[in-house]
Amino acid sequence: MISKSEKTTKYIIETVAPIFNQKGYAVASMSDLTAATGLTKGAIYGNFKNKEELAIKAFKFSINQVLKSISTHQNQNKSPLQKLYLITDFYKNYYDFSKKIGGCPILNTGVNTKNQNKKLHHEVMLVIDKTQSNIAKLIEQGKKNGDINKNIDSINFARRLYSHIQGAVFMTYTMNDKIYLYDAVEDMNLIIKKELEKQ
Repeated sequence: MISKSEKTTKYIIETVAPIFNQKGYAVASMSDLTAATGLTKGAIYGNFKNKEELAIKAFKFSINQVLKSISTHQNQNKSPLQKLYLITDFYKNYYDFSKKIGGCPILNTGVNTKNQNKKLHHEVMLVIDKTQSNIAKLIEQGKKNGDINKNIDSINFARRLYSHIQGAVFMTYTMNDKIYLYDAVEDMNLIIKKELEKQ
């Protein structure tokens, strides 16, 4: 059974995660956090060592929402090749999805912490590496199944796919226009078909 302290910790993380995501580590103030949670500074820091630890846990909570949703979307099909198409398909509606959690955690936190907080920025890099590695693993599985061209450099393609999508996420948020994500998805689907699918 979850303790009262654990409930409070969970409540704080879930409540402040969108604030850190939207405002960034440096700008999110203690008054923002106390106002959102209805708790005092002492009550918040009674559950965390400092603002940095809270921000890291908040980032992990936000990014887990994204990763779980992608995983659920991918589970519609068992084929590694089709799972790649389902990744791009997920990002068609990513703008609306991510707005509910304060924006894209990778984009926001990655940019905001680059010159502000090395530990938090490191967490973003770990997620990017893991995501690209997972995409590369799907490609490798597809090669073994005979569905994907064996001459493809899996990690190189994974980096291309993810950077193409994240670039489109940046443009969509900057221009407030979903067309950038729609176009990127169509482009990547064509590239997957042309370069990955075994003809």
